[in-house]
Amino acid sequence: MSTLFSAATLADGRVRDVLVEGERIAQVADAGSLDASDADEVVDCEEYHLLPGAIDAHVHFRQPGFGHKEDWHTGSRSAAAGGVTTVVDQPNTDPPTVTGEAFDGKAEYAAESLVDFGINGGVTADWDPDSLFDRPLFALGEVFLADSTGDMGIEADLFADAVARAASEDTVVTVHAEDADLFDEAAKDRDDADAWSAYRTAEAEAAAVERALEVGADSDAAIHIAHTSTPEGVDAASDAGATCEVTPHHLFLSRDDLAELGTFGRMNPPLRSEERRQAVFDRVADGTVDIVATDHAPHTRAEKDASIWEAPSGVPGVETMLPLLLNEVREGTLSLERVRDLVAANPAEIFDVDGKGQVAEGNDADLVLVDLDAVTEIRGDALHSKCGWTPFEGRKAVFPEVTLVRGHVAYDARGDAEQFGDAVGENVRA
Repeated sequence: MSTLFSAATLADGRVRDVLVEGERIAQVADAGSLDASDADEVVDCEEYHLLPGAIDAHVHFRQPGFGHKEDWHTGSRSAAAGGVTTVVDQPNTDPPTVTGEAFDGKAEYAAESLVDFGINGGVTADWDPDSLFDRPLFALGEVFLADSTGDMGIEADLFADAVARAASEDTVVTVHAEDADLFDEAAKDRDDADAWSAYRTAEAEAAAVERALEVGADSDAAIHIAHTSTPEGVDAASDAGATCEVTPHHLFLSRDDLAELGTFGRMNPPLRSEERRQAVFDRVADGTVDIVATDHAPHTRAEKDASIWEAPSGVPGVETMLPLLLNEVREGTLSLERVRDLVAANPAEIFDVDGKGQVAEGNDADLVLVDLDAVTEIRGDALHSKCGWTPFEGRKAVFPEVTLVRGHVAYDARGDAEQFGDAVGENVRA
């Protein structure tokens, strides 16, 4: 099967014909130079942009153990509808992905994925690094320096040992950087929605980032800081030559939104001040931040509808990341090339994902067709995550028209009713 995307505008503004044959991009040529009669299907892209599929380097698809919140089928449908063609799942499931046996069990669930995937291995006192590194591991992480969902926070000595082992395996370590010793215990006397942000302080993140980077330097390890929520954390990673990610919720939401969000705005690390949010956005725009990844962490409405101290931390985001960023392109705050780098090219390079991240000959045909004029409002009940809600309700976004995973149509919104493809996802390390 071959498909010609005719006269498509790429992220850098070039107008090109893109020929897909089977699962690969066979040719990228000047517009009008490829013979349409040679293709089985021709897609007229004169009004569209053709982008590389997004790589979301941080999701929690919840299986095994918490399939009532999300599963690999629903999570990957949500990803495909948002233009994400590769996801990386984190280890805090039940059982946690800290042994080879647990990895194998999660891989069986991942066979239901519509999109390609990686599986991260985690670290607890019970981890088995020998069996874990014997599997096609994407990276080591999310390694927790403070407890979050799953209670996987570890001690300093174990963290140092894990980083050294990862370095010996030439594996990136993704770190959840918060120092619980710097949490503000006085905030526990409060019950308002902002109390969680007051409790898990910005200083706790900055200190933990510094500590993780120092440990990484001791072992010459590649450290990647997950969901960096403060400009101080971003700058520390950048100054040390490490990489970092920022989530859409830390990019677009602040403590000013908590009065409306309530406990649905509780996550780890928490939302920061509007001043810090803007400073983080500026670092995303200027190239200091390496990638945007979602930390897609769905919980049910019933679970989130609790007190600020009892509600679980996390929000969904895999379906809305690229659409929100594309709207920023429309509004002139980000360039389309910058968005491409943040969600596709840079994660592919940082994590050494071959054949993905660029619209280039020989690469996987992971492609997203978008109409930048097709602006809509985000509605939780129209999204595809099992949890059925979003912290971005009512915000403007540009959703994909078509998403291809290795040449297979994973999502198509062009007809009267949206269509999803089959579960063709593969482990990118296998």
